Amino acid sequence: MAISIVVAYSPRAREVVEMPLKVERGCTVGQVLQCADFLAQPLAVGFEVAGFGVWGRKASKSDVLQEHDRLEIYRALTVDPKVARRERFVKQGAKKAAGLFANRRIGAKAGY
Repeated sequence: MAISIVVAYSPRAREVVEMPLKVERGCTVGQVLQCADFLAQPLAVGFEVAGFGVWGRKASKSDVLQEHDRLEIYRALTVDPKVARRERFVKQGAKKAAGLFANRRIGAKAGY
């Protein structure tokens, strides 16, 4: 008996590809990952698999998929998030009207 799942991956920033699949009940994450049909496209554009999960939770290849699961294939980060944040801060500068705490309440402590 077949179950419905969705395989989701992001080959590039701000682009998400979702592919609905029918797989046999008891199918594992590893078995779905072996299907070359959907992995052929992202690998052709330099897609590097960094991990995978089911509904945002890290999964192993031996995890069994359930009906309506969303298998997410994660790509490797191209930029360290800490470095990107520092670069954005340098770019915007230390202006009074810039940054996370730009809209401070009157009389509030610094940083709140």
